[in-house]
Amino acid sequence: MTSTLETPAASPDASPDAREVRVAIIGSGFAGLGMAIALRRRGETDFVVLERAGDVGGTWRDNTYPGAACDVQSNLYSFSFAPNPRWGRSYSEQPEIQAYLRATADRFDVRRHCVFGADVTSARWDDAARRWHVTTTAGEFRARVLISAAGALADPARPDIPGLDTFAGTVMHSARWEHAHDLSGKRVAVIGTGASAIQVVPAIQPIVDSITVYQRTPAWVVPRTDHPVKPWTRRLYTYVPGLQRGIRAFLYLFREFLVIGLAKNRRFLRPVAKLARTHLHRQVRDPKLRKALTPDYTIGCKRILISNDYFPAVAAPNAELVTAGIAEVRPHSVVTRDGVERPTDTIVLATGFSVTDLPIAKRIRGREGRSLADVWSDGMVSNRSAAVAGFPNLFLLVGPNVGVGHTSMVYMIESQVAYVDDALRTMDAEGLDVLETTPAAQEAWRSLVAEKSKGTVWLAGGCASWYLDRHGHNTTLWPDFTFRFRRLTRKLDRENYVGVPAGAPASRPEVAA
Repeated sequence: MTSTLETPAASPDASPDAREVRVAIIGSGFAGLGMAIALRRRGETDFVVLERAGDVGGTWRDNTYPGAACDVQSNLYSFSFAPNPRWGRSYSEQPEIQAYLRATADRFDVRRHCVFGADVTSARWDDAARRWHVTTTAGEFRARVLISAAGALADPARPDIPGLDTFAGTVMHSARWEHAHDLSGKRVAVIGTGASAIQVVPAIQPIVDSITVYQRTPAWVVPRTDHPVKPWTRRLYTYVPGLQRGIRAFLYLFREFLVIGLAKNRRFLRPVAKLARTHLHRQVRDPKLRKALTPDYTIGCKRILISNDYFPAVAAPNAELVTAGIAEVRPHSVVTRDGVERPTDTIVLATGFSVTDLPIAKRIRGREGRSLADVWSDGMVSNRSAAVAGFPNLFLLVGPNVGVGHTSMVYMIESQVAYVDDALRTMDAEGLDVLETTPAAQEAWRSLVAEKSKGTVWLAGGCASWYLDRHGHNTTLWPDFTFRFRRLTRKLDRENYVGVPAGAPASRPEVAA
């Protein structure tokens, strides 16, 4: 139900043209759409979804590089309340996932709440007005509650390579693919060997003149059990939806077993490592290349990748794997540290995203004007991965320690959406203008995550990954079974929040009884 709480007077510096809303959501990927749909399903209509692009979709709208696909099965990588019986493949490709998100937005009538072309340049908490002042490229907004669903895979990370800006050819990041640029007959350099690279390389290798893959650290790769979904299976899913739900549950439980090896006892990862080694030996016959592609760290320390065609593409006659490290980029070539210069026409940066230093954090300022980035200078902290002390009425989706490397992020997103929705319901039920978590609560959550992270493969597996921040702390992944995260976020932990009732004088919130 839409709130009817009294609106405090605007502060003197507030724009008179600012649009007043109860909730402002940043981003329209799985997280933003999931939150918007939750609000719509219970009758809340006073909200906006601020999207910097021209359509919904988030990561799946932006990542259109050749070969882009999901590494979680289609039946699991979707909203639980919006199953799609018409998936074309067991592992969906980017266009199909984007089409699903667009259709889901239309089905639940949330597109009318979207403001496209609204890149959030700043969001500032106003204690006097008890509102968030949000400035975007599409206008200003005043919101009682701000929900950031910007996500961790939103802003591409560009490597700091000497001379990269002097390159005379085309440089593009995999997340900002330039489809107008024809790669046919080009000499292409791919920098990086992560999740996007192992999809890009096989997709473009057959059409380029030559492809050079610059590898810093090899990845563990297991077979991809992908196949088309037969028409009769799709019809069965349509008329017997319980069957698809059952398969979804089986896939969830099957993937959850991997947590035992990742976070509990690494001996359980040995069968997975054996599978990966067998896969490599079968596909790469050259001993020298095989050695260069063999990781020296425990499987799971970095993201486990799935592919049937990456190794054959790297072993192709027009491909070269380079492990020497890049010294510099020149206008028409790439030079490695061993002094070899390779003529290059196009550079593809498959270098991932800014994950442990979320760019949106620099734009959100809470009490006393401190940005979220400033508060997180020593590492990201939060309560339940969703709230930060000093930032009233702010909730994070896909925040610190929500990431998973073994299962569907949509499961974690739905867990967070339920938690945030309960927080909004609590504000209405108690007549609160302000709801804010405590420093003690977020320190307790950080301690819990740190304790659960001890001995996990991510900290003790012998690698350096984007899961860890510059201090070596796990601020990205949830280091336990995902059903435990859901249990901890099933409802708001009200005892860890303080609030200001509507109409109460402006002051710091007092601890609730």
